[in-house]
Amino acid sequence: MPENIIIPISHESLLEEVLKMKGSNCRLVQICSTRTKDGYELTYSFGKDFDLYGLRFQIGEDTEIPSISHIYPASFLYENEIHDLF
Repeated sequence: MPENIIIPISHESLLEEVLKMKGSNCRLVQICSTRTKDGYELTYSFGKDFDLYGLRFQIGEDTEIPSISHIYPASFLYENEIHDLF
């Protein structure tokens, strides 16, 4: 049965965790952002076979996070959209 697994991470460990996903042959499915009362919640979703893994973390209003486009080139579309919307 397919799994939907949320993995809480810190924004400082984003690149390390994304590299683990890449090393496990996961594909980038989407990046989602939503506003919270203290800033933003971001979820980076990856798929492998029929399982979905979400790397989730919260950041403050002024926190900058690194791009993952050097690992997953198509991520720049999601990153640009999130930047423009938020």
